[in-house]
Amino acid sequence: MKMPAPGFLRFAKSAIFLLGLIVFTGCHSYHIETTIENHTGGTVTLLEVDYPSASFGADTLPADGVFHHRIQTRGSGPINVQYTAANGHPVQIKGPDIYEQQEGSIDIVLLPNGTAVFHPALSPHH
Repeated sequence: MKMPAPGFLRFAKSAIFLLGLIVFTGCHSYHIETTIENHTGGTVTLLEVDYPSASFGADTLPADGVFHHRIQTRGSGPINVQYTAANGHPVQIKGPDIYEQQEGSIDIVLLPNGTAVFHPALSPHH
């Protein structure tokens, strides 16, 4: 049986390595870990967080409750939060813009009187 030439073996090993590198680096998906903290002083209901291309939420979030969710960034645009306050009034809050291929975390702190503070720790920065 004839053995392959050493040059061919080096080429084959290099080709396999490069193919593996392309597959490994090409499959990265960007995620943002979100945390919502309810410091409104009461239970909020029908909590919904909208972001480019999707949304998530919870039926209820008790006072001082925390909700975690991981989102995948597709597209660019604002984060919008809406919920029904403990007094029955609907609340809508526009947050910062997020961009495709950002990753990291964003904390959303719901405060009394229908306000919120957003703490993004995202890269790359825009």
